[in-house]
Amino acid sequence: MKDQSSCHICGSVKCAVGEEENLPVFCPMEDSSIYQEAVDIISSDKYNEFYVASTEIEKEGYCIWPRVREIMELIKKMKYKKVGLAFCNGFKKEAKILSEIFLENGIEIISAMCKTGGLDKTEVGMPEEVKLRPGNFEAICNPVAQALILNKEKTEFNIVMGLCVGHDSLFYKYSEALCTTLVVKDRVTGHNPVVALYCKDGYFKKRLKTEDK
Repeated sequence: MKDQSSCHICGSVKCAVGEEENLPVFCPMEDSSIYQEAVDIISSDKYNEFYVASTEIEKEGYCIWPRVREIMELIKKMKYKKVGLAFCNGFKKEAKILSEIFLENGIEIISAMCKTGGLDKTEVGMPEEVKLRPGNFEAICNPVAQALILNKEKTEFNIVMGLCVGHDSLFYKYSEALCTTLVVKDRVTGHNPVVALYCKDGYFKKRLKTEDK
């Protein structure tokens, strides 16, 4: 089997302590060109200020600030004036609370909800039986439209709140601004997906088995 990057099984974690000798056969550090390219990007005029600011926040709020605060601090460090929020219809309450917290800290947001456009699922080729309630109108989640709306508004930074798996991928793909995620959707765990990892051999054991195709 061809060696491939497998950081998840590494027991030495030499990268974290600056060691470069006797690397595991699957270690991607054998290809130094990758890291030179990465440093070039991080150090570029386009991304260096953003990278440094986000790293400063890691230190300043380490184990003190919740993620909401970290996002606000990054926005302020970068002096962003136009901040976008792409949120799920199921997170309307949370989106409103977030906007209130932001306003209290002098930050206004421009938002786009996932159901924007009001298109029925059948309009994009989905069969009626795929709907949660076949025979009824069900608006599609429209992450591409969310991205295009925020692009049109020329947002400088976008926040993702609760977009569906895969829909979030399309939003990231088409957003012209850099993005961060505040909330990931997981209806079963109360939007705390790491619970399934901790309970993989217990309560979630059966729920983590996919069907053979």
